[in-house]
Parts: sequence; structure tokens; C-alpha cells
Amino acid sequence: MARSGMSGRARWLWGIAAGLAICALVVGGLVFQPWLLFIDVRVDDDIPAAATPTAAVPTPSSATPLEPASTPEAPQRTEPVDLLAGTFLSHEHETTGTARVILLPDGRRQLALESLATTNGPDVHVWLSAGPVVEGTDGWFTAGGHPFVDLGMIKGNLGDQLYDIPDDVDLDVFRSVDLWCVQFSVSFGAAALS
Repeated sequence: MARSGMSGRARWLWGIAAGLAICALVVGGLVFQPWLLFIDVRVDDDIPAAATPTAAVPTPSSATPLEPASTPEAPQRTEPVDLLAGTFLSHEHETTGTARVILLPDGRRQLALESLATTNGPDVHVWLSAGPVVEGTDGWFTAGGHPFVDLGMIKGNLGDQLYDIPDDVDLDVFRSVDLWCVQFSVSFGAAALS
């Protein structure tokens, strides 16, 4: 009499293979988080309007501390001033918007990302980088090979957002902004500051 179907051993092997495939899908989903591609997070921080400096504005750096604003040579500012600005270009993900470094009247500096539009992703950080901004696929990994200052996780992939720049960051060295995916060591987009 002929037997139909699988033997007990074959069913057992298929069960193990199916279990491993399900585990691989779950682990892959947790690592790659593909659902983030379909979720937008809009941020609408209140970015201060800033004047473009008409003369050289001293900026804090690790080498030259900012002089007190009350000296006769440096009258106290009452409005924020733009120090640097740049436009985002796309790297691994389509990225648009602008980046500005703003000097506040109290001497603090902030990085403003305005009209940002990029893809959401896992573990994306805002970096000030000492590396150049390079267009095309060559630029996807450039920031990873240069010194950087991590300003924290990106607040969202759309809108306007502010990040505080530590007092000891030398803006003569860190002249680019990178939206860096730490998990995959790749840039979503970058802006050269000038």
C-alpha cells in the first residue's frame, strides 16, 4: 500500500524552516524598521528671524572665546544674527531644505533646519561634520570618516527644527550638517555651511 504526504521527519524539518523564516522576518523588521518609510513626523519649532551680519560677528570657538557684549567695541545685540547657511542636497534619501547657524543675543548658537523634507529612518542623528559635502553616492559615507559633533536624534523628517550647538564647537572646523543614520553608517542628506 502506497503512502501519501510527507513523512514525520520531513514535516519536522519544514516546521523548523518555517519557524526560522518567521524569526528572520521579525529580526529583519526590528533592525530595518521598514514601516518608518511610511510615517512622517512634522516638527514646527519657532525659529527666530535673524539679521545677516553687516560686519564680522565674533563667534565662540574652542580657540577664541566670545568677548562680553558690553564692551564699547561690541555693542550688545538685541536680535539674532545668521552666521552660516547652506542648502541640503540628497544622499541616500531625497532631502531638501536649508540649514542656518544662528547667534542669539545671549551668545548661544543654534542650528536651524528649515523646510526640511527627508525620509524617516531608524537612528538618524543631526551632525555637524568636519568633512566636506560631496554630491552623489560618493557623499553617502563621507561624514563617517571625519570628526563630528552629534547634536542628537533628528526631531522629525519634515518641518522646522532647532538644535543647540555646544559653546566649545569651532564653526571654522565643523562646516557641514549631515543627517546621519548611525545604524547603517550612511548620510540621508547634507548641507555645506558658508
